[in-house]
Amino acid sequence: MIEKRKNTKKFKQTRQLFKPKQKVKQNIQKSNIRAGKKIQRPTQTPISKNRLKIIPLGGLEEVGRNMTVFEYGNDIVIVDMGLQFPEEDMPGIDYVIPNIDYLKDKSKNIRGVIITHGHYDHIGGIPHLMPRLGNPTIYTAKLTAGIIQKRQEEHKNIPKLIFQEINERSKLKLGTFNIEFFHVNHNIPDSYAVVIKSPVGTIVHTGDFKLDYDPVYEKPADLNLIAQYGNQGVLALMADSTDAEHPGSQISEREVGQELEKLFEQAPGRIIIGTFASLLSRVQQIFWIAEKLNKKILVEGRSMKTNVEIAHKLGYLKFNPNTLVDETNFRRIDDKKLVIICTGAQGEKRAALMRIANNEHRFIKFKQKDSVIFSSSVVPGNERTVQTLKDTIYKHDARVIHYQMMDIHAGGHAKQEDLKIMMRLIKPRFFIPIEGNHFMLRIHGDLAIEAGIKKENIIIGENGRIIECSKNQCKLTNHMVPADYVFVDGLGVGDISQIVLRDRQMMSEDGMLVVIATIYKKTGQLAQNPDIISRGFVYLKENKKLIEEIRSKAKKIMHDSDHKSPAFEGYIKDKIRNDLGQFVYSKTQRRPMILPVLIEV
Repeated sequence: MIEKRKNTKKFKQTRQLFKPKQKVKQNIQKSNIRAGKKIQRPTQTPISKNRLKIIPLGGLEEVGRNMTVFEYGNDIVIVDMGLQFPEEDMPGIDYVIPNIDYLKDKSKNIRGVIITHGHYDHIGGIPHLMPRLGNPTIYTAKLTAGIIQKRQEEHKNIPKLIFQEINERSKLKLGTFNIEFFHVNHNIPDSYAVVIKSPVGTIVHTGDFKLDYDPVYEKPADLNLIAQYGNQGVLALMADSTDAEHPGSQISEREVGQELEKLFEQAPGRIIIGTFASLLSRVQQIFWIAEKLNKKILVEGRSMKTNVEIAHKLGYLKFNPNTLVDETNFRRIDDKKLVIICTGAQGEKRAALMRIANNEHRFIKFKQKDSVIFSSSVVPGNERTVQTLKDTIYKHDARVIHYQMMDIHAGGHAKQEDLKIMMRLIKPRFFIPIEGNHFMLRIHGDLAIEAGIKKENIIIGENGRIIECSKNQCKLTNHMVPADYVFVDGLGVGDISQIVLRDRQMMSEDGMLVVIATIYKKTGQLAQNPDIISRGFVYLKENKKLIEEIRSKAKKIMHDSDHKSPAFEGYIKDKIRNDLGQFVYSKTQRRPMILPVLIEV
């Protein structure tokens, strides 16, 4: 599942991402502060003969944006192509995708794109990146392909994607690579680990996984098969680190269903259950319990409706269509017989649960006997919004149940004991933790030592830094490729620069001050006193003295300037920004964005 993690970052560098075929300008180099390493300039190094390059373009310094390139000679295979949700210092950004600058002249070498499962942190970059990579074949499972194709409908005028369906029996020949798969449990069906057999050795990439010995509507991972790969010899294991900091093992999804059934039986009125739209195993259990107890289900939230529709159509969700009700007839259902499944358990502003809580939903209003179940954990960084949501729900006298009170949520990622089991089964010579913030990778590396892997054979990578493997050897090189953030903002991809983001941050923190000066075209002299407009800085009516001081300062700056300079307009705007900015800071200790506007008459 997609887990949005909030981490403070500084942005240090801008670069060109694509040729100007569309509106694409600059993007931002991430800081590697957490790794304690300086940013290195990307270098385009010649391909080493008889060497496998492993190049993470995302996912090694964040939870999300997963994308890894495997390159040997003239053959390239890509695993995953995900997005990352914006962090709190990215105002206005919809999401972040990987930088594919390294691949822009190599599209003819790409033999295929392998997608491990259908969560957005693994598929979200596809609509934006595939056209620029020459639209290579996507190798993935049936459900994942269905989710990707549904999302493509939102993106017009792009080439139709090419799919080849895979399962755990599939064997692919992609250039010099031989690819195999084994099924893993996650919280979405059709999740697979990838076995990449290269000329220098075998690399196993787990994707997102957990060990569930009693899963819902799918079989457990075949530990014997996994052990067979380990016995055949694995050069390097690349494994999911998302829950590496948590001890123990994940509880089984089956246990969650048992707890939910107890709640459904005891609920005095309607049940409103918030969970992730991608958590299809949970949704299946809710349908099973509702049908067992003769309850009806209303599905709310766009992404929830979409995933239920796709999964049911493809046979991954089994339920009687008569179990579903819609907005036209749900009021006819007795409250004790109604279950509402909706999105918004993370406190998202426009998600269904938040709209219900704020009395903004079109047709659902809270009732006193409602039970609200948060069947998901709180993603780090969302604690405040989730608590605000709970407070709002409590004000409606509704009953709230969450995972800290009962076992009503099982995460989709392996905890420490399960991670060590995977390492002991695979028995890799080298270990490369992936899919997590830097501290998670470090903790996972420590677990690898406990699992018997030599410390010197543990590679803690970073986005853009090339890992090079030869026979019996893998090492972290000093060679870097671009792995900057590429921002998606509305229809713009990569056109939000460091300056634009900085301006947004400044406005969100200290507001904006507009100075409108009317000047004579011939002389450049002021025609009248400057007008001052404040937005998010101070309230004009309550700060008249300060506004007059700012007006007088702006007037003095204009009066003392060289009006005969041929570059007068640019010069005076810079001077107003700089001098007036210092003046405002001396008076208020704030740094609003100052926007000079000159009107010639």
